[in-house]
Amino acid sequence: MLISSLLPLLTRYSLGFDLVAGPDNTVTLTVIPRKAEGSGAKLEAGETRPISITASAAEIDAELAKGPDGALGELIATRKALADQIAEQRQAAEAARTAAADAAKAKTVAGAAKTPSPATAVKALAPASPPADAKPDEPASLF
Repeated sequence: MLISSLLPLLTRYSLGFDLVAGPDNTVTLTVIPRKAEGSGAKLEAGETRPISITASAAEIDAELAKGPDGALGELIATRKALADQIAEQRQAAEAARTAAADAAKAKTVAGAAKTPSPATAVKALAPASPPADAKPDEPASLF
């Protein structure tokens, strides 16, 4: 019953389990999702984070019997959806980076064609003649 109810989850994940008995007849079940063998999908770190459930054995059995519609299945589906969103955002960011780099290259090439030569720029910045009150043996004053 347990394996057949978890079968839909096993198409994407290999699941590891850890069971620990607790006080007052409680059990802590830790489920560790891992990439299934042969699965081409790359799992994000959030998808493979262990999931811990602490309850009575009957409550855990009832929840696991729900399969993908139970809390465990919904949590794993939510993690997968978030991982897919992260992957989409990474692709969009990479596309934006590439577009920005291409635009910067185009701007640099276009700007290089329009900029004056360094000799012309130096001539434009150099003063044409010294100030009228300048003395030949003293440095020029700004005041």
